[in-house]
This record gives sequence, C-alpha cells and structure tokens, in this order.
Amino acid sequence: MTTTPSTGSTPTHIWVLVYPDFLLLDATGPVQVFSTANDDARDAGLPEPYRIALVSKDGGAIRSCSGVTVLTQKLPRGTTPGATLVVSGGRGCEQALADAATLKWVTRAYPRLARCCAVCTGAFVLAHAGLLDHRRAVTHWLDAGQLQQRYPAVHVQDDAIYIKDGPLYTSAGITAGIDLSLSLVEEDLGRLVAQRVAKRLVVFLKRPGGQRQFSSELLAQADDQGIGAQLTQWLRPRLKQTIGVEAMAQALALSVRTLHRKLGVESGATPAQFLTCMRLDVACALLERADVSIKQVARQTGFGSEYNLRRAFAAHLGVVPTEYRARFG
Repeated sequence: MTTTPSTGSTPTHIWVLVYPDFLLLDATGPVQVFSTANDDARDAGLPEPYRIALVSKDGGAIRSCSGVTVLTQKLPRGTTPGATLVVSGGRGCEQALADAATLKWVTRAYPRLARCCAVCTGAFVLAHAGLLDHRRAVTHWLDAGQLQQRYPAVHVQDDAIYIKDGPLYTSAGITAGIDLSLSLVEEDLGRLVAQRVAKRLVVFLKRPGGQRQFSSELLAQADDQGIGAQLTQWLRPRLKQTIGVEAMAQALALSVRTLHRKLGVESGATPAQFLTCMRLDVACALLERADVSIKQVARQTGFGSEYNLRRAFAAHLGVVPTEYRARFG
C-alpha cells in the first residue's frame, strides 16, 4: 500500500536512483526542479518541502555517460514511508537490469513509496521489476517499440510526455523528466508554486504537444523488404495525389484485406494511417526549411490546404505547423 507524500513540516524524501553510465539530465533535471521548489519555499519563509538525494547500489562516485561523475548515497536500508523514487535512464540501463541487488531494492521499496517514477529508459528498470505490468507507461520515442516488445504486459504509449498510472509515473526522454517533476510539485504544493518553479527554470509548466513532434521519423521502423518499405517507396513520389487504399493495394499486387492485415501486423497502422504518418513526416522535414511556405508544404504533402495541414498536425502531433516551424525551423 503506497502512502501520500508529506508536504507539511516533514519534508518529502526524493531519491533519484543512478547507476554507471546513467544519463546526466535524467537525474539532474528532476533534482533541479525539486531543489528550485525548496528555493521558492525558503524565499517565502517556509520549510523546505523536499529532501533530495542521489542514490546508487553502493554509494560513492558514479560516472554518467557524459563523463561527469556525481557523488551518491548508498541505497537506504529502510524505506521512509511517503518517499518518492525517480529512476534515471541512460546507456547503462542494461547493466542496471542485470543488477539483482538494485532490482530487489526497487521491488522491496515500492510498497512503501508514495510514488515510483522513471525518466526515459528508466522505465525498463520498473518494467523488469514487474511494476509496470498491465499499466500504461512511456519512454523515449526511440525506445518505445523495444519496451513494448520486451515487456508485452506493459501498455506502452508512444506519444505522451509523461504518464501517471496509479502510484507509477513514467516520462519520455531526458528533459521530459523536468515535465514529470513539475507535475509532482504541482501535486504536492499546488499549481501556483509549480508555475513559479517553471518560470525560474524558464520552461513550460505543461509543454504543448506530445513527444512525436521531436521525432524525425514518425513511421514504424519496418523491414527493408517488408510491406511498409514497399508502400513507402511507392507512396513517396505520389504524396501530392489523392490516394485511396485500393490504389495502394493494387500497387503492391495485394487485396485490400491482405494489405490491411500485413501492414497492421508489421506497423500497427492501417493503410490510411500509414499514409497520414508519411505525409506528416515529409511535412515536418519541409517545415524545417526556411524556403518552403506553409501553403507549399500543404500542397506538396497532399493535405491540399493549410487548414487540413493544421488539423492533421494538431490531431497527431499536438502542435500546429507554425509552432513546429518556430521550434525546429
């Protein structure tokens, strides 16, 4: 049974779990959010709401994958009720999965934690411990497919910045740990405090859109000889045209039913969804160029009008084309 985090005179313990070759910002991003919340409280003459510690299996110096070394405390022997655990991700995740002592500690600590969180590929640690079974979870868009494949009992979401499912929280890659931590501050201390913390950090309290807007490849990775690859090759020079499912099936010498079945197995998408994703992928690449107008992007990708392009972006990426261009153009 999990317990509610303390937000009164007794500070909430925040344990950020790291291991050799962890990703530095996965850990330091959340640390800075909670530390800035402490700064905000001190400025108001209030007790600090958080007690923050980087922890590792044996404690001591732990080298991140960027080469920067941090000093950590040894994993606590007793789990303070109401504590929050944040598991970082990074290149060393595979070693962490093979570390029975660390996994055992996470599993034993979980029932007494108020919240158990993961940033980026830290979700693999929680999944390997069985904590994400039959729950919704997210990780970096590059690793979402692998998380689903390795842990089929986990309901992997491929677009969310962060997800809460009961006491378990997971977030997308790297800076998404900041988004997640801001949401925890909001839970503990209220929206106004979280807004002040976000302003101090010069970040969104809730950033617009999902993580697909940061992916340069929206289509499912497909076998070079698979249906998706063949369909991509046929579609790419024809994106300006009106294309129906029947024409796609005919081009691949398949029935419509067989195309639906084979593409669904390979990519999880219908032919119409596959075409939309491909058009969006090309549209994103064009929007990153300064010499192509939004009207031209709409025409060249088969959306026809700026209105249709805007609707597709809002529905699938959570941002409009002008916002995408402002960020990545």
